[in-house]
Amino acid sequence: MDLDSIECVSSSDGLDEDEIQRHSLHPHPHLHSEFSSTKPRNGGTNNNNIMGPTAIAPATSVHELLECPVCTNSMYPPIHQCHNGHTLCSTCKTRVHNRCPTCRQELGDIRCLALEKVAESLELPCKYYSLGCPEIFPYYSKLKHEAVCNFRPYNCPYAGSECSVAGDIPFLVAHLRDDHKVDMHTGCTFNHRYVKSNPREVENATWMLTVFHCFGQYFCLHFEAFQLGMAPVYMAFLRFMGDENEARNYSYSLEVGANGRKLIWEGTPRSIRDSHRKVRDSHDGLIIQRNMALFFSGGDRKELKLRVTGRIWKEQQNPDAGVCIPNLCS
Repeated sequence: MDLDSIECVSSSDGLDEDEIQRHSLHPHPHLHSEFSSTKPRNGGTNNNNIMGPTAIAPATSVHELLECPVCTNSMYPPIHQCHNGHTLCSTCKTRVHNRCPTCRQELGDIRCLALEKVAESLELPCKYYSLGCPEIFPYYSKLKHEAVCNFRPYNCPYAGSECSVAGDIPFLVAHLRDDHKVDMHTGCTFNHRYVKSNPREVENATWMLTVFHCFGQYFCLHFEAFQLGMAPVYMAFLRFMGDENEARNYSYSLEVGANGRKLIWEGTPRSIRDSHRKVRDSHDGLIIQRNMALFFSGGDRKELKLRVTGRIWKEQQNPDAGVCIPNLCS
């Protein structure tokens, strides 16, 4: 992080270490080790068809027939075959330069219609069955569901590098703390002081991330500087470590100011299903123009000194009035 100084003051001393250790030593019962990282193991073969007790498993030979010999993923139409009957998926057909990877014969444009018909008759469980998804789908509907399955692992929310780790929330919390050395705090209020000696040097890499634990949930507070067109700006926003439908149960506010002026932002945290860049580029957060940031800093405007404060609260539904009542963290 290209920061000269960061100070964080929280309503308590830090995240409960016993709780973090419990997450680290006793992972979520539905977390499969396969999803602790997106990197394949043992040569890169992934088991995309995890069978459950309520599913009728297709014959092993049929399942193997539907596995592409190049990428080992399940094949979907168009399924191609060579003159000798060897099959592969349409994506890998271009990768092997139209040569069968099994017999090296030219592939041509032959479709394996029989295998495509067989696939239509199959029903398979979601590949995230071991993480808790109970759904069973026709073969051709399964892939579409898995792309949006609520039980699919979350990507690491760390914005400072292209981290490929994925897993459930307890696993990612421990990963952020241990591998990325992210600051952890408990409580729903925060107070950050951002200092930079040369505010005219704005790069996309200037950023910070802090994780907060409150209401039994985890939140990621992002603060960074980047170019918006020709103008450098500073932005702060909150992401919820969970799905979007859960994120809607919470609200947050951010405030920055000095010299009798202040900017206030209130909104709903975005889910970490939305990438850091997607949230940033949508401008869904507190945006501070550089001139305003320097005005808040005071002095000779040669050093950036911003103090960002905020809080998180949970919206509680009032069944009688049909409105939401803020539940403030004590």
